[in-house]
Parts: sequence; structure tokens; C-alpha cells
Amino acid sequence: MTTKLDKVLYTAHAHTTGGRDGHSVSDDGLLDVKLSPPKAMGGAGTATNPEQLFAAGYSACFMGALKHVAGVKKVTVPADAAIDASIDIGPIPAGFGIAAKLVIHLPGLDRAVAQDLIDAAHQVCPYSNATRGNIEVELTLA
Repeated sequence: MTTKLDKVLYTAHAHTTGGRDGHSVSDDGLLDVKLSPPKAMGGAGTATNPEQLFAAGYSACFMGALKHVAGVKKVTVPADAAIDASIDIGPIPAGFGIAAKLVIHLPGLDRAVAQDLIDAAHQVCPYSNATRGNIEVELTLA
């Protein structure tokens, strides 16, 4: 089942040339990155790659979702909260696929409260909703 937006709040735009060995720039110029395949995939590894960008995007978005659900639940997210994201890429029968792992650090929060926030954030996070049922996503409370 495809999820349809009730309303568009924001649209990000990027222009990419050269693919994995190229360049991407956002329409406002705030993102301007050279791209290079990682050494593990036979590239030079001299610039960022799509998996690193996805890791940064998913972890930032998930932290935003955590803060949102924490506000609704009247829980304070620790100032030193952090997420370590890992994005794996590898072959699948139809080409290539990815898998995501997020290790969520919520120091000082009761583990049950922290796990409840993680579970709730996973339901509202746009990246979680986009990946659900499509790729493996592993969420771990550190």
C-alpha cells in the first residue's frame, strides 16, 4: 500500500551529475558535495557516498521524531542524546539493496521509557515509514 501525503510541507531538491562518481547540489546551495564510491566498492573513497548521506539523513530524521514523541509524552530527551547510523549495501536477487541499523543513545533515561520513545518514533519518522517493509531496519537502544 502506497502512503499518500495529506499535504506537502516542504520539498527538497537536488541536482546530481555523474552518479556515484559525481556531484550533487541542492537548489539553495546549502548541500554541495562531491561523490565517490567507497574503497570497499572499488572506488577512490575520496568523497562522500549515497549511503553516508542516507545514514546522516535517517539518523537526523529519527532524532527529530524522537524529540517530537518525547514532547507529546512529556519526556525530556537528554541533551547528549545521539544516534549512530549504519547503512549496509549489497547484492540482492534483483540488483542491489540496503539495510539500516540505528543505535540510539539516550543516556540517563529509564530503559523502558527510552524504548517506548524509540518504538513511537519509529512509527512517526518519515524515513522509518518509507523503509518499513522494504528493507531491514534494526533499532538498538545503547
